Amino acid sequence: MSSELLVLLIVIVTALAFDFTNGFHDTANAMATSIATGALGPRTAVAMSAVLNLVGAFLSVEVAKTVSGGLLKINDVHHMALLHIVFAGLVGAILWNLITWLFGIPSSSSHALFGGLIGAAMAALGASGVIWTGDQKTGLINKVILPALLAPFVAALVAALGTYLVYRFTRNSDETKVRKGFRIGQIGSAALVSLAHGTNDAQKTMGVIFMALVAHGTFTNKDDIPLWVKLCCALAIASGTYLGGWRIIRTLGKGLVEIDSPQGFAAESSSAAIILTSAQFGLPLSTTQAATGSILGTGLGKPGAEVRWGVMGRMALAWVFTLPLAALVGAFCWWVEDLIGGVAGALVDLVILLALSVYIYLRSRRDPVDTSNVNAEWEGSTAPAPAEPANA
Repeated sequence: MSSELLVLLIVIVTALAFDFTNGFHDTANAMATSIATGALGPRTAVAMSAVLNLVGAFLSVEVAKTVSGGLLKINDVHHMALLHIVFAGLVGAILWNLITWLFGIPSSSSHALFGGLIGAAMAALGASGVIWTGDQKTGLINKVILPALLAPFVAALVAALGTYLVYRFTRNSDETKVRKGFRIGQIGSAALVSLAHGTNDAQKTMGVIFMALVAHGTFTNKDDIPLWVKLCCALAIASGTYLGGWRIIRTLGKGLVEIDSPQGFAAESSSAAIILTSAQFGLPLSTTQAATGSILGTGLGKPGAEVRWGVMGRMALAWVFTLPLAALVGAFCWWVEDLIGGVAGALVDLVILLALSVYIYLRSRRDPVDTSNVNAEWEGSTAPAPAEPANA
């Protein structure tokens, strides 16, 4: 096996690993509110979300095209160098996903990916390696930065209005019947968010793998994304979704706003509409920011609801730092690869990634969050306080 083919295989496997982390990191976007209100049981929710993520991955390729050719200037880059850039960027994205998952912070997997790729590209090529502005189909500012700034505000506004109207129209109705009816409605709205998430997020990894295949010379930018790439990415994100990112589900479902079923329905409907619209226009939107903005909006739209602004502040801080910190990790990984050179450099980065991933997982087991405590009362931290031992 040639060194170039080996690096390509490492890139593909690492991209699918990122897709897997994207799945469990973002399960909360679709299912946190349904789990919090009791509309769906935890295991039922993640199973349904996994299936719909799988289906959604096949509905469009517009976002994948943006990622594969609209963010980095790859046409004049040597194919081996591009493979190393992509790999370094993926390592940065995976590590940021795992760190934010450990602390239960719903940060953007999309921005982690873009940050890692941008950092690696700038370390290798300088600032000119990034398409900062372009036409309506390309450019970091047009396709990533502006949607990132607008999405949470638009989502919050839509969800706040929807929540206000829901409570306005049902104010004279039986509260128990209203809650039960919206719990049923949440099943449909949560399903739509999962479908939208697959349509948007699974395609980002498709775009990365296709970029690597183009760099290797297997395909050109004018070719269609092959079916096996779509299938592998769909299965990876669905598998991660089924694992369930319980730490982040708990933060979004219990930590930001105390959600009732009418709010959950409004939040999910708002998220689905915004994510599907962005996918149609090829915008690699942060589904996390759209979902979080929607949940925040329900707290603003419901009279007397409490929004925990301290939790929101930690989320916003993570959003601000996601791109630059993932970029720093991507740049560092490129530096390691460039210093050692060839396949050996990629393998050293791979060992670093595996070692840190194992450490983060073992650290998470000190204060586990799972189906048994994901809906426990919020006490200021991701992990619920341990139960008091029973008296002998």
